[in-house]
Amino acid sequence: MPSTPRKVAIVGISLSDCGRVDGPTPYALHAQAARRALADSGLERSVIDGFGSAGLGALAPVEVAEYLGLRPTWVDSTAVGGATWEVMAAHAADAIAAGHANAVLLVYGSTARADIKAGRRTANLSFGGRGPLQFEVPYGHTLVSKYAMAARRHMHEYGTTLEQLAQIAVQARANAAANPDAMFREPITVDDVLDGPLIADPFTKLHCCIRSDGGCAVLLAAEEYVTDTPKAPVWILGTGEYVSHAAMSEWADFTLSPAAVSGRLAFERAGVTPADIDIAEIYDAFTYMTLVTLEDLGFCAKGEGGPFVEKGRLTREGELPVNTDGGGLSACHPGMRGLFLLVEAVRQLRGEAGAHQVRKAGGRLPKVAVASGTGGWFCSSGTVVLGRD
Repeated sequence: MPSTPRKVAIVGISLSDCGRVDGPTPYALHAQAARRALADSGLERSVIDGFGSAGLGALAPVEVAEYLGLRPTWVDSTAVGGATWEVMAAHAADAIAAGHANAVLLVYGSTARADIKAGRRTANLSFGGRGPLQFEVPYGHTLVSKYAMAARRHMHEYGTTLEQLAQIAVQARANAAANPDAMFREPITVDDVLDGPLIADPFTKLHCCIRSDGGCAVLLAAEEYVTDTPKAPVWILGTGEYVSHAAMSEWADFTLSPAAVSGRLAFERAGVTPADIDIAEIYDAFTYMTLVTLEDLGFCAKGEGGPFVEKGRLTREGELPVNTDGGGLSACHPGMRGLFLLVEAVRQLRGEAGAHQVRKAGGRLPKVAVASGTGGWFCSSGTVVLGRD
């Protein structure tokens, strides 16, 4: 056990093949991402003694670890939807800091798009109708309708407009345009968003995330391993997590997301403020998620998200670049996308994002980033603040 908490860095990142991937199984995407992340780190596989996985198989960390040939002494299978990976990264960082693990691999892979295409799956994953959900399922209260209802409440309370929400999709696509890994790169306009087919009022198709295949991996390690890695470390500066509600009837305020708590905790523990953040990677299954999370992380006041997202502020050249790879709205969204947020944040901080690399004033690379994942229907949130030396 270390006498003082160890610093923790992300030392390896990768994407598997993403977008339209018809051949490999989800297990194969896990393996591909894991191999690439390990190669990126320059560390030996034997260093990995911790493992986190969720979303695949009946016993995710056991089945996937076995497939990868790992026998970890620390495991995590936390499953809280899209926030899973920020929460899991927080747990991994705590374990490494305390000496319970030395290097923890987090890995995810999904063939959600290919499964639909091949008829292996015909609809969205059902959350079932037991427990609190039994009171909502009979009324057809789908996942997208929950987000749509919350968006309508924000519009009612604060005058947020459909055009402002559409701006989020437009700017995400603008970021994706420079990312060769993005699934959709053709520019779109506000009118394109507004004129699309209605999915759940007020959301049209382009207000909603895409469906893709893909996977990714992140390797976290204790500070003493950083000297053995070929690339500059990206440090975990602070984390926060929070669980809000399961039933919509228990959500006190539809305009307040759990990021209001997880973000505050992460910033406090990191010793930074929103003004210190150079880039933000935010879970964006729907445009409203981006808007309300920006408010709740403190980048603008409550109710001012609509005006804040206008005028290109979220693009790579804007005041606060958000979802610099194009996000779930344009780049990829194979399911629980939270791990992709960490990969993109690290790429940007390392200066490895290529054509979609963010440059701040004077051409400097971003130095501090935040990744904030949201799970379920704003049920949970995990926020991680990252920084480079």
